Amino acid sequence: MRYLASSFLIALFLSAGTRAGATVLVPIEFRELVASAAIIVHGHVADVHTEWVDGRRAVETVVTVDAAEYLKGSDASEISFKVPGGQLGRYRTVFVGAPTFERGQEVILFLKSDGSSMPFVVGLSQGVFHVVTDARSGRRLVTPPIVMAKPGVDAETIVRGDPARRDVSVDTFRDTVRQVLADATRGGVR
Repeated sequence: MRYLASSFLIALFLSAGTRAGATVLVPIEFRELVASAAIIVHGHVADVHTEWVDGRRAVETVVTVDAAEYLKGSDASEISFKVPGGQLGRYRTVFVGAPTFERGQEVILFLKSDGSSMPFVVGLSQGVFHVVTDARSGRRLVTPPIVMAKPGVDAETIVRGDPARRDVSVDTFRDTVRQVLADATRGGVR
């Protein structure tokens, strides 16, 4: 009994020094995503590497994309941005909701900067749209993220095969972004 009480006290003491955290992912509407992004870039992932941050207390991933086109912002041939989480050797930082990237992926990214050295993805995974090639038609299609808010809807259930989550062509997606930007400019919001 004494051993059990001692073990409990030691466990309590050790856990008192740990920091608990949580990730809350609030769905973002597409118009808000476009408006809040300083940079919207379409390109291919050229490099993915991890590095230490916060005095070696966490790992983050740095992704470099070869830009094919910018729908908003910069005009550089490549852009690097950071993503929370990643693995460095035997150390791993997990950040729920953070996107993962692989070399060669074609993506459309919505990036923002808070004044630090590198931009970050708006809304975690919500700011990453993957471009895939349809096996039947050969068309390049943009796949929307799983979580994306709809105007006027407070809460929604994620449904498999939801028509609102259908893939669209890269041209249609590009036109939609440009239309949202034009509407924001006409409305005086930029």
